[in-house]
Amino acid sequence: MKAVVVHGAGDLRVEELPDPEPAAGEVVVAMEWGGICGSDLAYWRHGRSGTAVLRHPMVLGHEMAGTIASLGSGVAHLQVGQAVTFQPAQLVGDGKMPARLAGRTNLYSSVRYFGSAAFDPHTNGGFSELRAVRAEQIRPLPSGVSTRLGAVAEPLAVAMHAVGRAGDVSGKRVLVNGCGPIGSLVVAALKFAGADYVIAADVASHPLCVAEEMGADRTVNLATASLPDDVDLVFEASGAPGAISAVLHAVAKGGTVVQVGNLPGTPVTTVLGDLVSREVTWIGSYRFADEIDLAVAALGAGLNVNPLITHEFEIEDAELAMNTAAGPESSKVLLRLSNATDQTGVVRPSSAERTARRD
Repeated sequence: MKAVVVHGAGDLRVEELPDPEPAAGEVVVAMEWGGICGSDLAYWRHGRSGTAVLRHPMVLGHEMAGTIASLGSGVAHLQVGQAVTFQPAQLVGDGKMPARLAGRTNLYSSVRYFGSAAFDPHTNGGFSELRAVRAEQIRPLPSGVSTRLGAVAEPLAVAMHAVGRAGDVSGKRVLVNGCGPIGSLVVAALKFAGADYVIAADVASHPLCVAEEMGADRTVNLATASLPDDVDLVFEASGAPGAISAVLHAVAKGGTVVQVGNLPGTPVTTVLGDLVSREVTWIGSYRFADEIDLAVAALGAGLNVNPLITHEFEIEDAELAMNTAAGPESSKVLLRLSNATDQTGVVRPSSAERTARRD
């Protein structure tokens, strides 16, 4: 099978690897679509993502969907041919957590994640034609939800977790600062959860166009304008330390800021006075727990993530896809990992097949 393997900083290869066989309690999934995330880009560009350092070649990818190709022994609740996506997190150990963290498995002390170098050996991701997956990590897609859209379920779960951290958002006036893929998905999740008015802000016009298509009621280009003020709730999705003081001032006194954009793990300089004088509640949001189930259900209920998907590439063109995902004119970039059936039900040929036909 073909797989997208990162060997080190700047060293990405599409390689032939052995086809997997399902062990007991596993299924093998024919992967169809994979979405490129910031952590994939980090491993490719720098050989690390956060504190996770690449020590060996690793298959990238944790945003995927496909169809079940075969079942291992003991798997009775799933079927061959079923369209699925995944919970990419697997707890390592007994899974016990203190009572104050009940249900917050995203904060468990030791988690393996698809496409992560946090452990040695690393945990291979799913940018491959086939992958063996534990049955409990499988999430069937509802009828009418294509695997192309199912590949967006994982980042949608991140956005839905962030919205859930804020509590009830119905009827609220909300600002989302930073409209990359997660920020734009936060916009969609907020509207789905009943937010009354959502303002999207960014320093560039392209992500603002995507956020508007995802449901933003108003957009603000920070290259020429300032953040609005006196909003009930702010989601800071840029991860830029320089934005922190601005969003703490934009939120109404006594309001809440949810930090969903990843902040650096190194010291930064910012102004925090408003956190105290305005009695702002500043909440962190990390990955997700069970919100993958909410995301899958939301897709089935009609939450439209199509505007987020700006580019699609064949698996053979993985490096071009990564370059595009790193550029300013893209949002969610998808890899077609195998012959995938799109939302119209048409199976589209791979680039190799198209080349063969031209020859």
